Amino acid sequence: MEPRATVKEQFFIVIRGKSRKGFCRGCIGRVETETQHGELTGLLYCGGSNALNPKSGGTVRKEDTYSLTRHQAQLLLFVSSVSKRLELLCNPQLFSAICELSQDDLVVVKHKKGHLPGLVKNLMQIGRKEHKDDLHMLGFEVEFVDSDQNLSSKKPLPLFSAADVVQVVPSYSVPLGLHWKDGQSGGLNRKAVTRINSMPNIGSHARQTRENLAEQSTVQSQSPRASHVPLEVGSLVEVVSNSGVTVYGVIRWLGVPAGKTNEWAGIELDYDVSGCSDGKYGSQQYFTCKASRALFVPVTKCTPDSRFSCSSSGRGTSKPTDTLLVPLYEDPEEYAPPFPESEALSSLVGKMKGIQGHINSCYLDVTLFSLFSSSVTLDNIYQTPADTERPIMCTFREIVNRLRRQGFVPAQSVMNFRQQLGCDTFRTEEKDPEEFITVLFQKVLRMGPLIKLRSGQDICQGAYTFQIFLEKGQMGQMPSVQQLLDTSCLSGDLKFEEVPSCLMVQMPRFGNKYKMFSHIIPSTELDITDLLYNSPRECFLCGHLAEFECLQCLPDRKMQPGRIKPFCSTCNTQVHSHPSRQAHSPRALPAPAASDTPVPRHTMQLFAVLCIQTSHYVSFLKYGPDPHSWLFFDCMADRHGDDQHGYNIPEVRACPELGDFLSQPEEDMARSHPSQTPELVRRLLCDSYMFLYQKPATPLSRSNHEEPFN
Repeated sequence: MEPRATVKEQFFIVIRGKSRKGFCRGCIGRVETETQHGELTGLLYCGGSNALNPKSGGTVRKEDTYSLTRHQAQLLLFVSSVSKRLELLCNPQLFSAICELSQDDLVVVKHKKGHLPGLVKNLMQIGRKEHKDDLHMLGFEVEFVDSDQNLSSKKPLPLFSAADVVQVVPSYSVPLGLHWKDGQSGGLNRKAVTRINSMPNIGSHARQTRENLAEQSTVQSQSPRASHVPLEVGSLVEVVSNSGVTVYGVIRWLGVPAGKTNEWAGIELDYDVSGCSDGKYGSQQYFTCKASRALFVPVTKCTPDSRFSCSSSGRGTSKPTDTLLVPLYEDPEEYAPPFPESEALSSLVGKMKGIQGHINSCYLDVTLFSLFSSSVTLDNIYQTPADTERPIMCTFREIVNRLRRQGFVPAQSVMNFRQQLGCDTFRTEEKDPEEFITVLFQKVLRMGPLIKLRSGQDICQGAYTFQIFLEKGQMGQMPSVQQLLDTSCLSGDLKFEEVPSCLMVQMPRFGNKYKMFSHIIPSTELDITDLLYNSPRECFLCGHLAEFECLQCLPDRKMQPGRIKPFCSTCNTQVHSHPSRQAHSPRALPAPAASDTPVPRHTMQLFAVLCIQTSHYVSFLKYGPDPHSWLFFDCMADRHGDDQHGYNIPEVRACPELGDFLSQPEEDMARSHPSQTPELVRRLLCDSYMFLYQKPATPLSRSNHEEPFN
């Protein structure tokens, strides 16, 4: 087939597909020809210092591209990060507003000092255009506005790309009476902006939209809460500042603060704002959050968050949205590592973060979030190329990559995965994490058991999780995970064949109906040295090579109750000569080869905890080595709309207070009364269901685990 010529000045960005013939995801190009097979050939603009001069690009499928105007292409070329270009396209409303910016329009931009309001003063053309095919990159000069609505006198004005603009404030929302002075700017390749071209197909529709919004704004200003939507603690709201900038957050406190006579709201904002607190107003601490995130305003200043509000269906009427509009996402197919510790909070924390829950999916959502959002223990398995040919593995990989790239996975993506698991009950019914874990590793990851256990009869058996079994009364009222694991293994005469790379320890409880202990102390480090089969161990008392262990000595209050007691021959005789221990039956240990080197300790690190309360699972996750790097995840923290027409709002919260608590010695934690601990710490102590441990710095590979089937 002969290629057919296309319209001149047609630009595009590649949004999906594998790299082929010069074009890759995020590249910007200009169409030269289009074939009847739906393929485009064109010139490639690389971005950065080479953005201006196109080079031969090759061929790309039209369905893998998104059409751009020249103006849009120039704005995106100044965005050096490919991921940020695509992220901007995922927010069409914002990108449309950025493309329509005029001189003196009010915007909010990302700055090293936080999110700052400012006025667009100039559209800057970056680089020299030497050939007709060259493109200028476009950026914005912005003049900052301080809290007193004064313009910054800093010259030259800072330059920002389209990706740096996080909010465009419509002209009708700028308070009347504010008059901004025109700015002057000079220099090479600088061009003052009077009007920036619109995106395609906006034109009069955009103007009409602004007029309609202006009318709505007038109505709302006459009655701030005209919508009669009740606001309560946990409601998502927005507040318009005196300068017209809108901030978003969640209500954490409602009441009448000291010195006031009407009801106020304490709001935890989505990002840091200069002048805000950590939940303190005046001299009183009303709630706790990250510094510079707490805003206190009269409740009449709050309106429901328009980002999750009802969709309009004609003037004056509205109906709830059936589904959430989620950002466009195309899986680039390459491996996505977890967010670095320094970026985890900004990428994962907030509303509509994590995995969105839907129809009893909490058991699955928290398991996937805990295993894959920050831990790399299983990464060597899920990225195996051969597995990507299976549809269920492709769906699973997309969930993990999306979580690690965008920090959010919509419910539909997870529902597709649930439908592929092969059992209808996974789509609708409540289940427990251990049932899903077994299916995940057997059917999706095609792995053999993670844990290899050997019983006293030398029978070796495999498992994916370790269930704690105890007799009531064997432990105290507030045991640690270490004590529970030691006691369960000794009572059942079980040993680990080898150190597992991932160990998931299930507590002695059954859903929300029964739990043996009201509180359990998390062990941040699990020492399994004394639980390994045929491995050298040291005497509990003298440190020499151990030859015996005694189950009856485990609860002995005179010798660290709850600790496994291996003894050398001498110490075993001395300890059991005591009248209270003469009836004990110590067992001989397999005799390992004698060695003068110290016995190595084998430990595992806690990286996640699954909890259940009233049939709903949540999780705590450690996202970095810092002791305070803990997150709390709830896939159904809030809901928009009713049961028939609405959707769940997941939330991820920073939980540094858990790090403070876990930094104490276990003895001090055991003496702490849960009612005196912070809310989320108390929730972990009382509701823990499964503790997840990983072997330090050892990613799990399938070569260590035989596949259960072909």
